[in-house]
Amino acid sequence: MPETDLSFGRSLLSLRRDQVHLMDPTEPMSMEVELDSFQRQVAEKFIDLNASANDDELLSLEWIGKLLDSFLCCQEEFRVIIFNHKSQLLKQPMDRLIEDYFERSVKALDVCNAIRDGIELIGQWQKLIEIVLCALDASHGQLGEGEIHRAKKALIDLAIGMLDEKDSSNSLAQRNRSFTRNKDNNQHTGYLRSLSWSVSRSWSAAKQLQGIGNNLATPRASDVMATNGLALTVYTMTSILLFVMWVLVAAIPCQDRGLQVHFYFPRHFQWAVPVMSLHDKIMDESKKRDKKKACGLLKEINLMEKNTRMLSELIDSDNFSLTDDNALEVKERVEELMQVRESMKEGLDPFERKVRDVFHRIVRSRTEALDSLGKVHDQE
Repeated sequence: MPETDLSFGRSLLSLRRDQVHLMDPTEPMSMEVELDSFQRQVAEKFIDLNASANDDELLSLEWIGKLLDSFLCCQEEFRVIIFNHKSQLLKQPMDRLIEDYFERSVKALDVCNAIRDGIELIGQWQKLIEIVLCALDASHGQLGEGEIHRAKKALIDLAIGMLDEKDSSNSLAQRNRSFTRNKDNNQHTGYLRSLSWSVSRSWSAAKQLQGIGNNLATPRASDVMATNGLALTVYTMTSILLFVMWVLVAAIPCQDRGLQVHFYFPRHFQWAVPVMSLHDKIMDESKKRDKKKACGLLKEINLMEKNTRMLSELIDSDNFSLTDDNALEVKERVEELMQVRESMKEGLDPFERKVRDVFHRIVRSRTEALDSLGKVHDQE
C-alpha cells in the first residue's frame, strides 16, 4: 500500500481539517468534529471490550452481547452521519464507497440469519440437557436403570448434534425461517432474499465472510480529501461490520464455519489496536486442542460439551454402579451442568434479540439512506 495512505505523521482527518479550515473556518470544522467523534466512540467501545476479554468472559454470551451493543451504538451514529451528509452521497467517490458498504451489509444479513439458525440449534441442545438433568435428578429418590438409560440416550443425541455441525445446520436451513415478519417469501427478490429466507443448503459462512471483507482497503488520501473525511467513516464502519460478523461465526454453530479471514487494520486508526488484539485472542482460542473441532467457540457451548462428555463417560462405564464413588461424581457433574443450563436459559433469548436488532438496524440504515438519496436526486 502506498506510504501516503498510511504514514501521515498526522491522521488523514487532521490533514483534511487543516486544509478546509483555510477555506472555510466554520462548517467543515463542525463536520470534522462529528467524524472525529465517531472514530473516538468506536475506539472507546473496543478498548473496553478488549479490556473485559479475559479467559472467563471472552466469547461468553454476556461478552458477545456487549459486542453487539457496541456495534449497534456505532451503527446508529453512522446512520446519523450518513443522513446528515446525504448530499455528499451522490458525489464521486462517495457514491461508489457507500454503495460498496451497503453491498457488504446485505451479506451480513445472511450471516445474521445463519446465526439465528445456530441459536435455535443450541436451543435444541438445551432440551436434551433438560432430559439428562431430569433423568439424573437424585432428589426424586434412587436412580434406576430406566433413568440411566434415558440420560445415556439424550447424551448420545447431544454428542452427535454437537459434532455433526454441517448436517445440523442444513436441517435448520430447510425450516425457511428468519427475522422477517412477512410470511410471503415469494414477494421478495434481489437483496430482499436476505430479509425473508433462511440460508440455503449450499450457503457457506466462510465464503460469506470473505465476501464482506473482499478488497477492503484503507481509503486513498485523495478519496478522503474529496469526501471531507466521510470515506474514513465508511471504511471504519465496514471494518467493524466485518469483525462483528466474524465473531458471531466463530462463536455460534453455522454452515461451513471458517475463521481464516484476512484482517489488517492500520494502527493509526484508534480502534485498530483493540480490534486486532481481540482477533488474536479469538484465534488463540480456536487453536486450543479441545476447541479445534468445536462447532462453536461460545464459552457456554464449551462448558456444555465438557460436562456432558465427562458425564457420559461416567455413566457409560461398564463398572458404573449407583452405589460407588462414581455416583457422587455424577451428582457433581449434574450440578455443574445445571449451572450451564441456567446460564444458557438466562442469556440465549436476550442474545437472539440483539442479533435480531443488528439485522433490523442494518436494514433500516440501508433503507433510509436509499430513500434519502432518492429524494436528493429528485430535488436536483
